Amino acid sequence: MPVSHDPRFKGRPEQPLAIRLVHWCNAVFIVLMAGSGLQILAAYPSLGPRGAQYWWYPLQGMSPPSWMRLGGWLGGGRHWHFAIAWFFAINGAIYLGYFFASGEWRRRMFLPWRDAGGAFLQFMYYLRLRKTPPPEDFYNGLQRLAYTSVVFFGLVMVLSGLAIYKPVQLHFLTLLFGGYDGARVVHLGGLALIAMFVASHLVLVAMHPREIVTMVTGGRRE
Repeated sequence: MPVSHDPRFKGRPEQPLAIRLVHWCNAVFIVLMAGSGLQILAAYPSLGPRGAQYWWYPLQGMSPPSWMRLGGWLGGGRHWHFAIAWFFAINGAIYLGYFFASGEWRRRMFLPWRDAGGAFLQFMYYLRLRKTPPPEDFYNGLQRLAYTSVVFFGLVMVLSGLAIYKPVQLHFLTLLFGGYDGARVVHLGGLALIAMFVASHLVLVAMHPREIVTMVTGGRRE
């Protein structure tokens, strides 16, 4: 039975209020954290320890453009970044709490045994290698994969950020990421992945503008 026909969601809007609030708060928090994070990066725009920078990183020494940065200087960027990080983490905890307590995970979370085939078929459809999309459900498999992945990216960003913020007090966490420089690599890589997700998300929303209205109004009830 498709998840969209599950009687447990009868009478519930497509996008419950809690989901919508968290979504729009995250949109603001991610922009602010990205801008302030790039301001911090500008103070040392390289990866790897001084004198032994990583050869594989192509942007060594290249500062992000000033229009992408927030905070004005290193201290300002750090203040913005660490302040918003707490709101981002609390917002994420609220989302995960609601996600599992309300049962929303059943229709939003990527489950390989249920969604892997649909994700592949949807990807083939987007590449125009398949004429018709897979059968409709609340989300298609590719959407579930993307939305579940970005939650994982968020968790990794929080943990790697803590490893950078408190490398001595949280040395066990820093070691988990391969040391301070390793945590910086993971953190910057996570930012790149989230930026790619946001870009693809905006493209898909532009292709299906009804989704923006749904994320504001809640949409129809199941």
